[in-house]
Amino acid sequence: MAIKKFKPTTPGQRNKAISAFNEITAKKPYKPLLERIKNTGGRNNTGQMTMRYIGGGHRKMYRIIDFLRDKDNCNATVRTIEYDPNRTARIALVEYEDGVKKYIIAPAGIKVGQVICSGSGVAPEVGNALPLAEIPVGTLVHNIELRPGQGAAMARSAGAFAQLAAREGNYAILRLPSGETRMVLVNCRATVGTVSNADHNLESSGKAGRNRWKGRRPHNRGVVMNPVDHPMGGGEGRASGGHPRSRKGLPAKGYKTRNPKASSNRFIIERRKKK
Repeated sequence: MAIKKFKPTTPGQRNKAISAFNEITAKKPYKPLLERIKNTGGRNNTGQMTMRYIGGGHRKMYRIIDFLRDKDNCNATVRTIEYDPNRTARIALVEYEDGVKKYIIAPAGIKVGQVICSGSGVAPEVGNALPLAEIPVGTLVHNIELRPGQGAAMARSAGAFAQLAAREGNYAILRLPSGETRMVLVNCRATVGTVSNADHNLESSGKAGRNRWKGRRPHNRGVVMNPVDHPMGGGEGRASGGHPRSRKGLPAKGYKTRNPKASSNRFIIERRKKK
């Protein structure tokens, strides 16, 4: 991975830093695995705005990703490494021995022509998906299932990974990217390795227009609004706004919103680290 910087020929170029896309091997996606995305502009079926600061943006298609990796004991060859506008990670087009093609989240270091496989009894090598019961302790994994057969739910974004810390009975203990330590059933699947595009956090748009291309409209703060519009609005001069809270009055910055009776609490050994 490499980050490309630009000469400051314009104000927008001065702080711009984007991916060099060196690993990309295909210019066009595989059409049978594309789906149309309907842009809502933040409106619901009656035209009412339910999500603010959404609208515009470049037209894009959704790439259908295989998060299940349930085509067991069938080797797949990596055909291309591609850019996906819907996620921070790169994706890889793989072709199975029977001719079926699927997109997967590309692990870091995967190359075109590499052979990967999934299922029980598979070697714990980069790109292979197998149950947590068969992965050596200490291995870095991504695309982790929370329930068997559900499909990958955790550690899917650019550069993300979790570490298999231990196994106790029917549960594997994972240290997640957030710092949380939790238990997951050992028959849940995970993919060996880390997610590609780890330098994504070093990118900088350089100008507001690049966010508009992504469909993000300007987001104005609550403290600059009037009291009728936001609990933190109003006041004389540059007032701080009082206790930080959301537009609906829910406290923020330290206030716990997680349900204390959530069923998954029993699987969490250690909560994520505070900022």
